[in-house]
Amino acid sequence: MVSITSVELNYLVFRYLNESGFTHSAFALGYEAGINKSPIDGNLVPPGALVTFVQKGLQYLELESNLSTSDGDADDFSFLQPLDLLTKDVYELRQIIREKKEHLQKEKETDKEKEKEYDRECEREQTREREKERLEKEKIEKDKEHEKEKEKENEKEKEKEKQNKDNADREPVRDREEKINVKPEDNGVGGGLEPMDICTSSPSVPCEISASDVTILEGHTSEVFFCAWSPVGSLLASGSGDSTARIWSIPDGPCSSSMQSGPPNVLVLKHFKGRTLEKSKDVTTLDWNVEGTLLATGSYDGQARIWSRDGELRSTLNRHKGPIFSLKWNKKGDCLLSGSVDKTAIVWDVKTGEWKQQFEFHSAPTLDVDWRNNVSFATCSTDNMIYVCKVGENYAIKTFSGHQGEVNAIKWDPTGSLLASCSDDFTAKIWSMKHDKYVHDLREHVKEIYTIRWSPTGPGTNNPNQQLVLASASFDSRIKLWEVEHGNLLYSLNGHRDPVYSVSFSPNGEYLASGSLDKCMNIWSTRDGKLVKTYTGNGGIFEVCWNKEGDKIAACFANNTVCVMDFRM
Repeated sequence: MVSITSVELNYLVFRYLNESGFTHSAFALGYEAGINKSPIDGNLVPPGALVTFVQKGLQYLELESNLSTSDGDADDFSFLQPLDLLTKDVYELRQIIREKKEHLQKEKETDKEKEKEYDRECEREQTREREKERLEKEKIEKDKEHEKEKEKENEKEKEKEKQNKDNADREPVRDREEKINVKPEDNGVGGGLEPMDICTSSPSVPCEISASDVTILEGHTSEVFFCAWSPVGSLLASGSGDSTARIWSIPDGPCSSSMQSGPPNVLVLKHFKGRTLEKSKDVTTLDWNVEGTLLATGSYDGQARIWSRDGELRSTLNRHKGPIFSLKWNKKGDCLLSGSVDKTAIVWDVKTGEWKQQFEFHSAPTLDVDWRNNVSFATCSTDNMIYVCKVGENYAIKTFSGHQGEVNAIKWDPTGSLLASCSDDFTAKIWSMKHDKYVHDLREHVKEIYTIRWSPTGPGTNNPNQQLVLASASFDSRIKLWEVEHGNLLYSLNGHRDPVYSVSFSPNGEYLASGSLDKCMNIWSTRDGKLVKTYTGNGGIFEVCWNKEGDKIAACFANNTVCVMDFRM
């Protein structure tokens, strides 16, 4: 008698079936399953496994047939283990394949979503880099333009000095000629008349603000872009490219006396960690709440921060994906509104430090935001559009379209009924919630209009008996004052030589301060449009603002300083 093992027997059957034409992979897998060791005792499967082998081979054929009729694939067999053939029927095998395919599909979808998120992040990073390059390029172009203007001014000054010298050389000659040509009767001789005193008066020259009336605040190590007086007390906030904001305590009384008592106290609000300054954290905007207890700052890193008047960081608001260019408190003081290069505006809950709603209407960077009341506001963008939004609403409640260039700034009038806007298309416009089209189209400037301001006058203000006026400031070095009822130009204030970046009305509305890249701060009378005072610093001026009493004006300069000036008429 010759004995054979169960493995050998299974192999003989496998060879018989294979040579008889049963070459399908199912029998090979069935054979592999037949020679596996038992999962129970580890011994080889007994000869009775021969039947199982054939049955499982046929079961594979049935399974593949079912898969083929249900859009299956030959690769589906890769989901099965040989041991499954011995312990599972066709239904269970199909269930295993279906579950594993679903799991594989979910993994593929997860991988695709991760790839999409990575692509989106790359796109956002590219957008940030492009925007940063654009801003740097604009700054370089403006600096070049400023240098060209300075060269032209120097040439004009030299030509003027030459003319003055020539006139001085010719003056004695003219005097002699006039004396020779004077007739006796012209001089009153023999006519019986007394000689007449002829007085030629030159136009009135504005009074230069004396250095003794100016306090210079030093400490910033880069350009100072923004400054704002607290509505309460004598605190002045400033924001700079050195990644800090500062809160200065300005003593009461004349600036000359405050200088004698030593430099003002200052709190430094750092927007970076450690000693290394981070350029991405440059302070781009700031605003006090109505009580003067909290200061909000916006930064190039996309974060908004809320500080106490004592310089304590209360909260960091982090959701924007790009630099914040505008930041405003509502009058109630419970919400903060921010606009960013990431094309969105966000309303923040100040108490919780969480965002309440993000508005994604613009297709390009948001440049300015302004509250209409405690729950609604307007936004403007480089996409030429203006949207009026309301907290709780998912759609814009009003859309203003009419500008043909980037909209640089928007401002609601004191009553919240009219919205003013200014643009790179050289126009300012006035809009009403009652109309879809602009009410007035103000066209007198010949270059981009950078900023606008409403006067604190008219119904609903502290100066109700004075008419409401809109001021616009442009890169054409001009400031225009407009009456609102008919949209007529009142005055064109032509005293600057370079782009005007900022204008600010005095609290009583009788004066307007302006700051320009020509290093001059001018003060104008809104009654007759005349220049009444001027101050020349050592750098271009980015912002001017009045204190609540109207007796001090602050200006921030490109030479890293902030100046506070006394105003007396």
